[in-house]
Amino acid sequence: MASFQMPIDTMDDIELKNIELQIPLMRNVSRSQNYSQEDRIETEFGTMLVAVQGERNKQAMITYHDLGLNHVSNFQAFFNYLDMRLLSQSFCIYHLNAPGQEEGALSFQEGHVYPTMDQLAEMILCAVKFYNLKHFVGLGVGAGANILARFALKYPDFVDGLFLVNCTSTVSSWTEWGYQKINAMYLRSSGMTNSALEYMLWHHFGKVTEDRNHDLIQAYRQYYSKAVNPYNLSLFIDSYIRRSDLQIQRELDTAKKKSERRFKCQVLLLAGDLSPHLDDTIDMNARLDPSNSSWMKLSDCAMVLEEQPGKVSEILRLFLQGLGFALNQSELRLSSSSSCEASTLSVRKLSLPLQRSVDVETSCKRRTDMDSDFHHEVHIVENPIDQHAATC
Repeated sequence: MASFQMPIDTMDDIELKNIELQIPLMRNVSRSQNYSQEDRIETEFGTMLVAVQGERNKQAMITYHDLGLNHVSNFQAFFNYLDMRLLSQSFCIYHLNAPGQEEGALSFQEGHVYPTMDQLAEMILCAVKFYNLKHFVGLGVGAGANILARFALKYPDFVDGLFLVNCTSTVSSWTEWGYQKINAMYLRSSGMTNSALEYMLWHHFGKVTEDRNHDLIQAYRQYYSKAVNPYNLSLFIDSYIRRSDLQIQRELDTAKKKSERRFKCQVLLLAGDLSPHLDDTIDMNARLDPSNSSWMKLSDCAMVLEEQPGKVSEILRLFLQGLGFALNQSELRLSSSSSCEASTLSVRKLSLPLQRSVDVETSCKRRTDMDSDFHHEVHIVENPIDQHAATC
């Protein structure tokens, strides 16, 4: 009787050699790109650095940063995100820096009088005149959002729309005033102390936990330890906590609206649900006219431009469509991660509905019967350049 033997599969032994553990690369918030031009604009309130990104014959967008940041640390990563890189090709972006907040800024002399929030808003007018801009879309975060809001209330004809992140419309509370006052005092006397650093991280990220965006938080921890001018920051903080109320009020009576102080442009308020400034945006939302404003909240984030750039870029695209900027989808296509398309600016006559993003946890105070029918005519974009630009 023949015997049957099961075949035996042979497998070569594999020896793993030279295994090395690697720490994930930390994010870098220092400057990593060149801008088409940078200008130092002299005003009666001080010198302001403006970095220009894009071709100046395109529609203008002005950004303004938050406390402890500048145009690099606040907006560079966001505009380098693939979806925003494509969308921003339709615009020329003017990044405004508060005096002394840019990278490598020299310390102001002792006793230097820093501009108030209203004066910082007036400095925006100097930039508008310097580049001879006819109108622009504003994108501001925190303190920068408050400054842009002040400008829009005083000079409404220049502003097509405001995209405001973590914005507040009221004076500082006693708690905020106390913490920030102590923070500014330490920054002036001892530099970026550990308590000042932790407070700045809380200002941007809210409560920091071990499992939340470790690399991003570490990047900003390193940034505050090495790249920020603490004395100049203390002056900016002092100006912010002394801010006045925007004095806006919701008035639904059409006859009384004309006399009320209110925004004439479309306004979108955005906040993360982990942001310490969420309640401030809710309070501001309650004071806005529901016919030209919206409020949105993103889940699982606080520093929305950094933690949720895909969702923010989609919201911004829809906001721009609502303003009437037609997006030619055949020219540019976004990455599959955002499942949306954007493109260069068109000046065709068009009405577009402002649709909601299904990825966003939204709480909007929209008009009840026009929630999905938000129409605006397209702006005919004029060339905002004058070769003989005025200096303010």
